[in-house]
Amino acid sequence: MPITQPLITINPLEPVPLVEQIVSGIQQQIAQRVLRTGARLPSIRDFAAQHGVSRFTVVDAYDRLVALGYLLSRRGSGFYVAPVTPLQTPVTDTSYLERADDVLWLLHNTFRDVPEAIRPGCGWLPKDWLDQKVIQKSLHELSRKSGGFLTSYGDVSGYLPLRQLLAQKILGEIGIHAEASQLLITNGASHGLDLIARLMIKAGDVVLVDDPGYYTLFGLLKSMGAQIVGVPRGLHGPDIAQLEQLLHIHKPKLFFTNTVLHNPTGTSTSLAVAHQLLQLAEKYGFYLVEDDIYGDFHPQTAVRLAALDQLNRVIYVSSYSKTISASLRVGFIACQAELARRLLDLKLLTGLTSSEINQRVMYQILVEGRYRKHMEKVRNRLAVKRGQVIQALEQCRLTLYTEPAGGMFVWASLGHGRQAAEIASRATRQNVMLAPGNLFRPYQEPSSWLRFNVAHCEGDKVFELLSTA
Repeated sequence: MPITQPLITINPLEPVPLVEQIVSGIQQQIAQRVLRTGARLPSIRDFAAQHGVSRFTVVDAYDRLVALGYLLSRRGSGFYVAPVTPLQTPVTDTSYLERADDVLWLLHNTFRDVPEAIRPGCGWLPKDWLDQKVIQKSLHELSRKSGGFLTSYGDVSGYLPLRQLLAQKILGEIGIHAEASQLLITNGASHGLDLIARLMIKAGDVVLVDDPGYYTLFGLLKSMGAQIVGVPRGLHGPDIAQLEQLLHIHKPKLFFTNTVLHNPTGTSTSLAVAHQLLQLAEKYGFYLVEDDIYGDFHPQTAVRLAALDQLNRVIYVSSYSKTISASLRVGFIACQAELARRLLDLKLLTGLTSSEINQRVMYQILVEGRYRKHMEKVRNRLAVKRGQVIQALEQCRLTLYTEPAGGMFVWASLGHGRQAAEIASRATRQNVMLAPGNLFRPYQEPSSWLRFNVAHCEGDKVFELLSTA
């Protein structure tokens, strides 16, 4: 029988987004067996009317519950409670994965293969922008060498020649002075952020993040039971006045921040703000985790916290996943030597080591100058596309936050009172995957902003959709 009475209580005055309230409310009803296997949920129209929310909000919530395995969608019939599976019952009370349901839903959809989809909301370069021949050539040269490394674990800290090159040359060029012993190779930047969070955070700890900022990081921290608090981001970096107030109240251990070509706004932290951040880190005794994954897209030498601080209170994280290959999964952490040793212990316990084959390929690309030539082409190509996309967005009457100095992202607003999530939901039905601003807020607060990846704004379909939205 269909359900006709309101299922859950929704409070629009709570800071928790309505979508999250609906998802968690229905999950609780299923867990408590109030909703049993096969029960039909109200239609999207009826649920919206019964609970005083928009249809877009209900569509979003139902879609997430389907992706998480709680509901089944039957075309032309509606939504039904799915059979209970072991995955829906937490193994222990220490699991916090449910707190990251919003991000998990987004990630599953981001990596879902949708034929003919246009992805102006994604966070990577198109395949044809990445030079596969660079990787193929390095693999070919590697295959001709003695093959002992092909079957061994390799150096648990990472391929030593790569760490030496990173320390002496790559980091040295941006003003960061480090020894190879201060570097730990990781399976991409996300692995590095995960290791840092695992080592330094326990459930209940307050952790500061950029607002807006990197949504996958938000999900990771929530899954560990951390309480994330957003630091408002301005044109020149984190709002220092707001940050100091938050530090005084919460006394956090860590502040995760994206310094150069920030995701999603495309801004870079100024020298003045960087100095103030470091002063506050010293005063309040917290670490700054500097995510520099987009730094190589900047056409000039930009300010890095790690260069000013020399890895005293800064933990520096970067990767080549965005610039060379997401498949190689080569990233690294640079930090104090003692902290690097502790992170290495954690890496051993959670995953032993990382692929030396991939690290040797990356070393070949770097040492022979192929990376520098590749990035010069990418930066030039992005500059042309960025100008074209900015012009098209302005013609669609969107307001730019700023015109970025480099990189792939442009942050633009639909205007006051307009919800980017609703536009994105409609766009999805036309196979256009947008990135609404609420995804980049710590708790998905409503937003009129959208993040555009200029490299994926091909053709007119995206702008035709925006102009009629």
